[in-house]
Amino acid sequence: MLDAIIVGQVIQRVREEKRMSQELVSGLAGIGRTHLSAIERGERKPTLETFYKLSLAMGIRPSALLKEIENEVELQRRNKGIFLM
Repeated sequence: MLDAIIVGQVIQRVREEKRMSQELVSGLAGIGRTHLSAIERGERKPTLETFYKLSLAMGIRPSALLKEIENEVELQRRNKGIFLM
């Protein structure tokens, strides 16, 4: 199961690395700032459409953003001693 907190943390990290505000990203993505804030806090999971819009708003391919999430999930699993074959 995909952890909403990890998804939100990665979206927030990418947004901040690009020095973009929530207001700017949410506006470019066509969603409310409070919606983006809830996603970044892990309170809401983005739909596939919202995920796509957010990635494009931040200037990153959706597949690259998903890869960032995959990397973070794997890192946290390894930190917990859970290894996938």
